Amino acid sequence: MSMAVDQLIAQERLPLSYRDMVDRWWRPLAWRIGQWRESADRTIIVGINGAQGSGKSTLCHFLQNALLPEQGLSAVTVAIDDLYLPLQARERMARDVHPLFRTRGVPGTHDVDRGIALLRDLAAGRDAAIPRFSKALDDQLPEAQWHRHSGPVDVILFEGWCVGARPQHAAVLAEPLNALEAEEDAEGIWRAHVNSALRSAYAQWFAAIDHLVMLKPPSFDHVLQNRLLQEHKLRAAKPDAPGIMNDEAVRRFVGHYERLTRLMFADLPGRADVLLQLDAQQNIMAGRGL
Repeated sequence: MSMAVDQLIAQERLPLSYRDMVDRWWRPLAWRIGQWRESADRTIIVGINGAQGSGKSTLCHFLQNALLPEQGLSAVTVAIDDLYLPLQARERMARDVHPLFRTRGVPGTHDVDRGIALLRDLAAGRDAAIPRFSKALDDQLPEAQWHRHSGPVDVILFEGWCVGARPQHAAVLAEPLNALEAEEDAEGIWRAHVNSALRSAYAQWFAAIDHLVMLKPPSFDHVLQNRLLQEHKLRAAKPDAPGIMNDEAVRRFVGHYERLTRLMFADLPGRADVLLQLDAQQNIMAGRGL
């Protein structure tokens, strides 16, 4: 066990048992990524897909700062959550397209052009500014607080809840999936626009991915419970911060993600290069592709 891993476990306030997760799953994944990099003989982009609360950000933190460096590989993480459109832009979409686009999350609420350019610049070894988004403020942070990356990199970890997602057939969109869609998108305008974004701009964005890793929770109900837990942690850390949701608001918020999350649960396992099956406590129960 490297000192860097121990330091990260302490920094992330994880239990000491997390060392077992690193040894059994994360280090073999790092070695697999190293094999992909060696075979490609160039910078590779590894998509890390995982529903809210699945642990993908923590995984990327360990890969970038400890496990890939063990192999002499440099890495940088690009989180799709940091590429949300600013609040003002989403408010404009809410006015011009559909009110539900004020809420960040679904395809259509990201700065795809910036995301495509960012992956291209990083892969080419050019200096790049990686945006940062504050979920507590529900807005993009000022450029002075963005992360600056300089020089070549071996591996780009592109992580996000919908990374690698594909559109649905149009006919499937007709029937509302949950209360949010039935009550606030009765005519299907919002979900059709989301699907169209997946078919066009997001398809171009995700086409840059060389290999895909999926962290798959057992069900959508577990996604909701994990999202509630995340919000409780935010509320405990910053009780007076704007934008923090109560449980009812979290349930409505997660309703925005339900359709695409269920689609990915059905579609991505067969397409992912590495599939890691999670239990309700985010422990990995089984893996394929390592």
